[in-house]
Amino acid sequence: MSDPRAPDAASGSGSGSVSGSGSGFGGRRRTWAELLAGRVGRQLRGPGRERELRESATRLLERHLSLKDLLVEVGGPACGTLCLDQLMGPEASADLSSSFIGSALRDQASKLGVPVAVLSSRTVVSSIVQICASSGEPSRTVLLSAEQRKKLSSLLEVAQYFSAHGMFSRLSFCRELHEVQSSLLLEAVWHLHAQNIVSLPELWESHADTRSTVAWLFRDLCLLCEQMEASTQHADIARTMLSDFVQLFVLRGFQKSSDPSGVEPAHGAQVAVTVLRRMLVFALEALAAGLQDESPAYRTVKNWFGVFCGHTCGGTISADVPKRFFSHTLTQVLTHKPVLRVSDAVQMQREWSFAKTHPLLTSLYRRLFTVLCPEELLGHFQEVLDTHEVNWRHVLSCVSTLVICVPEAPQLVKDWVARRLARAFESCDLDSMVTAFLVARQAALEGPSVFPSYPDWFQASFGSTRGFHSGSKKTLVFLFKFLSDLVPFEAPRYLQTHILHPPLVPSKYRSLLTDYITLAKTRLADLKVSMENMGLYEDLSSARDIIEPDSQAQQDVEKAVTVFEHTGKIPVAVMEASIFRRPYFVSHFLPALLTPRVLPRTPDSRAALIESLRRADKIPPSLYSTYCQACSTAGEKKPESAAPGRTAAAGCVEEPLGLLAAALREFRATVADPTQGDVLSAHLALVSERLSSVLGPGEEDSSLGLSRVQLSLRAPHLEQREQEVADLLLTSFCQNLMAASSLAPADRQGPWAVRFVTTVCGRRLLPVVLTRLGQLLRHQGPSLSASHVLGLAALVVHLSESRSALPDVHVALPAPAESLPVPEFLSSLLPLGTAETSLFCLKFCTAAISYALCKSPAVSQETLYSCLSPALLKKFQFILFRLFSEAREPPSQEDAAGHPWRLLCLPSAAWQRAALCLWKQRTFQELLKEKEVHLTYRDWLQLELEIQPELDFLSDVERWDFQHWAIREHFLPAPSAAGGCDGELQTACSVLVDVLIDFCHGLRSYNCSENSDLVLGSCTGNRDIFSRLQEMAADLGQGHFLFRAFRARLQALAGGWDVAARLRRQRELLVYKRILLGLPPSVLVGSPQAREPAAPDCTDFFQLVNSELRNFCSHGSALTHDITVHFFRGLFNACSQSRNPALTADLILSACQTECPTVLTSALLWWPRLEPDLRGRWRSCCQGPPPQELQRLGEAWQFGRSCLSADSASPAPGPAWLSAAALHFAIQQAGTSIKSQRETLDCQSEELLLVLFFFSLTGLLSSYLAPHSRHQSAGLRLCGPQAVDSLEALDVCAEILGCLERRKVSWLVLFQLTETEGSLGPVLLRLAPDPYIRLLPFAFYSLLSYFDEDALLREDAFLHVAVDMYLKLICLFMAGETTAVSALAARNQDLRGQGDPVGLITKARRFLLQSIPRCPQKSFSNMAEIQTFKENCQKQKELLRGLCNKPIPNIILSCERLKAFP
Repeated sequence: MSDPRAPDAASGSGSGSVSGSGSGFGGRRRTWAELLAGRVGRQLRGPGRERELRESATRLLERHLSLKDLLVEVGGPACGTLCLDQLMGPEASADLSSSFIGSALRDQASKLGVPVAVLSSRTVVSSIVQICASSGEPSRTVLLSAEQRKKLSSLLEVAQYFSAHGMFSRLSFCRELHEVQSSLLLEAVWHLHAQNIVSLPELWESHADTRSTVAWLFRDLCLLCEQMEASTQHADIARTMLSDFVQLFVLRGFQKSSDPSGVEPAHGAQVAVTVLRRMLVFALEALAAGLQDESPAYRTVKNWFGVFCGHTCGGTISADVPKRFFSHTLTQVLTHKPVLRVSDAVQMQREWSFAKTHPLLTSLYRRLFTVLCPEELLGHFQEVLDTHEVNWRHVLSCVSTLVICVPEAPQLVKDWVARRLARAFESCDLDSMVTAFLVARQAALEGPSVFPSYPDWFQASFGSTRGFHSGSKKTLVFLFKFLSDLVPFEAPRYLQTHILHPPLVPSKYRSLLTDYITLAKTRLADLKVSMENMGLYEDLSSARDIIEPDSQAQQDVEKAVTVFEHTGKIPVAVMEASIFRRPYFVSHFLPALLTPRVLPRTPDSRAALIESLRRADKIPPSLYSTYCQACSTAGEKKPESAAPGRTAAAGCVEEPLGLLAAALREFRATVADPTQGDVLSAHLALVSERLSSVLGPGEEDSSLGLSRVQLSLRAPHLEQREQEVADLLLTSFCQNLMAASSLAPADRQGPWAVRFVTTVCGRRLLPVVLTRLGQLLRHQGPSLSASHVLGLAALVVHLSESRSALPDVHVALPAPAESLPVPEFLSSLLPLGTAETSLFCLKFCTAAISYALCKSPAVSQETLYSCLSPALLKKFQFILFRLFSEAREPPSQEDAAGHPWRLLCLPSAAWQRAALCLWKQRTFQELLKEKEVHLTYRDWLQLELEIQPELDFLSDVERWDFQHWAIREHFLPAPSAAGGCDGELQTACSVLVDVLIDFCHGLRSYNCSENSDLVLGSCTGNRDIFSRLQEMAADLGQGHFLFRAFRARLQALAGGWDVAARLRRQRELLVYKRILLGLPPSVLVGSPQAREPAAPDCTDFFQLVNSELRNFCSHGSALTHDITVHFFRGLFNACSQSRNPALTADLILSACQTECPTVLTSALLWWPRLEPDLRGRWRSCCQGPPPQELQRLGEAWQFGRSCLSADSASPAPGPAWLSAAALHFAIQQAGTSIKSQRETLDCQSEELLLVLFFFSLTGLLSSYLAPHSRHQSAGLRLCGPQAVDSLEALDVCAEILGCLERRKVSWLVLFQLTETEGSLGPVLLRLAPDPYIRLLPFAFYSLLSYFDEDALLREDAFLHVAVDMYLKLICLFMAGETTAVSALAARNQDLRGQGDPVGLITKARRFLLQSIPRCPQKSFSNMAEIQTFKENCQKQKELLRGLCNKPIPNIILSCERLKAFP
């Protein structure tokens, strides 16, 4: 009210002056409520006073009534209401103002002659307009200010009073509002609806002008969406308004039942549907036109799309209504402005992938997917495609979003495409064919993690007899007609796919395929894309543009170098290109590979690949020469543009890396915000796209073709860009895990980790990530922070979960022989050697196991096994046993500790406390009951061997105590089912030996020494473990267990005499020998038996010598010195325990003569060094003379020395072969010619000369196989301590052969040795290594020039032996067993024609062909060998010509000349 009205009010009341209120003209204006309060304060209450007061107020209002001002003023300060409370009491205060206004309205309506309901409706509308206009804000606002909202609230209370007392007409109110709707703010209308003054449907259904109502609602809704985030003060009201409007529109537009108010629903439904459509069309057109971030249109579209969620559209609406609304919306999106043709879609669809689609549009798709299940989506999708013209951009971008964001969708889409193809070929339906191809290609653009690549899909669909097109000629014609129609619009990648992976076509319809290929190649030529210039590793499934051949060649070179570095072999793709794609290989690949540069001092992988290609004759000599010359001058001049080029390249790399980092930060924000769980897939798709940009074009991920990953752990290497990418990904995962763990435990963090791992497990990224994990865990583990340990441990758990989808890992040497699954490989990265690495391993294992148990607290044991590698669980048990003595006792049953994951996530993580907490947890103990994860004795040994004692956290005493507890107290008494030894000490020893040998071979340790001389000495940790073996072997007192373990391992090794098999067997035997030398000598000989005669059992050792040691660890016909000495120490040890030492020694040495003669010949070889030790040991155990057999050895050695001296030779002791061995060693050690000893040789027995000739033949072969052995490592020598030159050895053989011929002694028997009892065969065959026996044919024909042919021809066995030796020589040559001799002959000019196998075969053939006609008739008794010789002559000639790569002189007589002989 105004001031002039105050005096009237005072006088009308009949009491006092206004000045008494303290106002006056200079004071502020007082409201009617304040004036009334003053009157009340000065009057006393009494009977009837309340009625008089009301009458006075009524008269005052009648005289000075302004309804508009009154309705606005009634919402004034609360003090007036309080005064009315004091006046009228609490019950009447709420309706006091409304009753006054109602009374005044009745009087006014009576005077005007209009219904009070009409007058009140008009008055309220006028007041609402006044409130909306009082803000002074621009006309585009739709929200009230705080003051306006307060006034409107009071006004609506009055309106509710009017309605409750029959003083309000809703219809009249709607009409009045319609006339002033342009002046209304949308919030005011919403308040009318929310407080049930009048509903919105009543408002828009009361007017026939639908267009103006829709335009008004559309305009104000757009403004509302735009202004929602303008002020945080009104944001909640704005969101509530929008939600209410949308719920109302959806309910009115998509509910089947009629409106209960009785109003005709058709008009209201039309308004609701039209407004929703207008809003969607506006948003889609704004997206098509392009939106700038944070522009008004962007905010409008973003906030409008935000209403498409179950929460906004739910509430009181039934479940069917949102489904109808979302289906209708999806139809509108897919059919909005269908201006693009199929040809446009074919050309442009790669630009419509998920990552390239506007995020607002993909967010709309995702929201629509939340209400409709995948099956419903595809059903609706098919219905729209079948019945509408569609917007292909929206259709295909929707497909991309579907396969990315809905886990079940990829398989459903794949099946849907298959059904669509079947339908297309069934009725030659072109529309079905088009949609199937477009959808398959679109899904393939999103990568193999969600859908097969296009080449894979095309080949699977059409590359077999089960293809959709294989039904008839009609379907074939239909397919190729369709593909041909696509050719003008196809991208080159798809044309190349169709050419390289064509449909399978029967031969009679081959012309259809050739016509299409011709057309496709013509189109590629028009596009200037050459099939011949395709890269070796170019991925046809990539959506990228075709790049220039030179750029592609550079990428091919990088890839080829990487493959060569991992495999050590020329990549298959390179070899194939050098043959089948020669133009690209020569014109592009080789120039890129041979780019001049400054060559490193140590050849790198690139240089090694170039050298391998050059040796394989894949690089033209002129090109290689030019390359070498250019490299030699590359260091002298550097291009001036080199630095800028590098800078530019670095800048190009830096920008994609920054974008990748930004995408990962956005993903982390999503993980940290629980309300953003529905956008994980979208952010990961963006991360995947940024990864492709960073890594550049190359071999993309594919579901096919990756069986294993090649890695190197000794020197793991990554390119700088790859390492930066790996660090970004791993850091992001760790940060995400910590952020998510701060909000919720692992089992309630959602699927972000699984989806992240799926993203980084592609074919290109997986080797990078695994290599970086190898660097971090194996080489930098102790320096990692707690958050890194937790994050990487969780990553390992998720990788283990995906083991079925991941390839195996093959680690470059030194490594296991077989490939490892990813979980086992990751567990093998955890080192244990030092105190620091053991503590890191404990932290990592604790974190991984705790995370797995916390992530899946209620799952089955099988699920936990899939998350945790058995090796990781075993390492955890091993370290706990070593570190905590309390862990060596079973945890008490009452221990039921909680998950330690929360302890680990604290800023100051107590790792040891968490590890013990985990150990005591009942769930973990239940897990350990499974056999696969329980730490066995073998497992414990393998891990204990990796410990480096000098860096161990246990002292020497503590380590001895721990190992004693583990072996004697824990594993030895444990049952075998639990990984123990059943109380058997022999079993414990056998397992220890087996593990020790494996460790020394490097099968369990990547750090094992490569020098076979140092095994058992440098392999970390085996010093103490070997001491435990010595202790147990001493307790047992015999070594049968040891030889059984050796035999079992040798039987498992591959047989054969090829180089690889021999080297593996030799390495194995060298370890056996080292173990035997480290154990007590009694292991070889054993203890004397109680019964007489007291001969110890040496059978096991003899068998090992006869079957293995004589072949690999011998010096010709003798063992090495160390094992020989060890045997004789064992012999004297047995003698010292015997009641008759001399008899025991004689029995053992006598057994050697028949069972293991190599031991005796070994003693003769080392006699000068062996005899003093033997005499001293004998004197220490017995005072009598040496045993007779030991004296016989001394006499034999003396005989050999005397035969070469000027003095008369001492008589030869028996047996003859022993004296012959002594003489042979004496000749070798003398190193002089024996021509001067002819008389001495002539005096010896025939048997001795025969055996001596046999030993000389082995010496000759030894000189061929191991020349100059005195310069080699002692552990690898195969001949005597003083090597004999090959020519000297040949002279010795010739001299002994001459002696035999002079005495007319037949020596051919030496080349027909058998195991017949009573002959020299059994002894001689055990004295020479098997390789020497096999090479006797070579020795036979090496002496060809020394044969007395006339004497030989008179022997009946000559022809049989000569032909047999020749055929065996050919077999040796064909098997490659003469390679060592060939290499020696090539290096030694004196042996050309003598040791050369090819020349020897030539001479042997000539000798046979010349000798056969001269042989007597009885020599042809066995014609089978002669016939074989005749049939193979010509074949061998041709074969030798090819193998030698040179012409062979035609010295072989025609086979016709042999026909004359019987």
